[in-house]
Amino acid sequence: MKKILSTEKIPIMLWLDDIEEGALQQAKNLANLPFAFHHIAVMADAHFGYGMPIGGVLAAEEFVVPNGVGVDIGCGVCAMRTSLSDISLETLKKILGNIRQFIPTGFKHHRRKQSPDLMPETPEGLHELKIVSRQYDNALAQLGTLGGGNHFIEIQKGSDNRIWIMVHSGSRNLGYQVAGHYNKIAIKLNQKWKTPVDPKWQLASLPLSSETAADYLAEMHYCVDFAFCNRLHMMQTIEEIFEIFCPGITFDEPIDTAHNYAAREKHYGRELIIHRKGATRAYSNEKGIIPGSQGTSSFIVQGKGNPESFCSCSHGAGRKLGRKEAQRSLKLDEEITLLDRQHILHGIRSKKDLDEAAGAYKDIHTVMQNQEDLVDVLVILQPLAVVKG
Repeated sequence: MKKILSTEKIPIMLWLDDIEEGALQQAKNLANLPFAFHHIAVMADAHFGYGMPIGGVLAAEEFVVPNGVGVDIGCGVCAMRTSLSDISLETLKKILGNIRQFIPTGFKHHRRKQSPDLMPETPEGLHELKIVSRQYDNALAQLGTLGGGNHFIEIQKGSDNRIWIMVHSGSRNLGYQVAGHYNKIAIKLNQKWKTPVDPKWQLASLPLSSETAADYLAEMHYCVDFAFCNRLHMMQTIEEIFEIFCPGITFDEPIDTAHNYAAREKHYGRELIIHRKGATRAYSNEKGIIPGSQGTSSFIVQGKGNPESFCSCSHGAGRKLGRKEAQRSLKLDEEITLLDRQHILHGIRSKKDLDEAAGAYKDIHTVMQNQEDLVDVLVILQPLAVVKG
């Protein structure tokens, strides 16, 4: 941990020195919520978000905050080690071409619905999940798609001398619809109840005793499961592509970690709702994934179970430039040269692609140094080829 701020109702513990003013103010808002417990944890990759900073961890007593999870519910990373120790440039190009052909990116979906057998199970029945049930058919076409923004598929070379595959994606439009629906309800209810939280904070909450909170948590958890199934479906597609061009290849069991969700957990002897928005769970000996930016290292890590972070760590490098700012200020030729010098196959072609260039993100090595008390590094992964959403 880098420092503790004690200016608010409860302390704010920070794992970075260079937090932007907007994100810091959002952390202060969290610390003044009437139901916030013990302290606010701000991870090493934190930056400004919607309501709550990306890279923030909120422990709440008897309340859940939809904006404490965000719109891409269940967004996370899946990584899988292969039996390959090397791969040629020509093979990489063929694999990337097939990935782009068979895995839709951006706003694109599959033309046909995927099998319902690939969707999460619903013990309580779809009819109990109001928004999910409405969006279910659309979600079938979105299953196994990458999405846009900072989502990616990356082929990497590990410090363990193995080729790895990594996928970063979320719950697509399903999570967006669930998040928006319940946040609107929370805003209306908070106005009705005249809650003491400033609406400008964008932190409308739902008491756990309410039926609405129960509905939100059920639909949120389905979206977390859907995001996992989405990544797994893409991984299975990528496996099949690798098997075409790398006969005899085998794959280890994938590692998967979500970083946008709320969960019931016990910390400091209390039952709490832990909100991780752009934060990865890091219980003792738990494996996790911390991806870097395009062109920089990613890390397979093992948690240390540090109670001060509510057993959490960063979810990546974290942005240092907003998307439009990156497109305005970064130099296209410099960002392309950075990747080309490392012989990385990438998708930066024009100024509009600079929002996901390495220069738009914090230094991942500084981020990792700042959280040495949260995780141990198991494997360092260097990018070989990248498909961006």
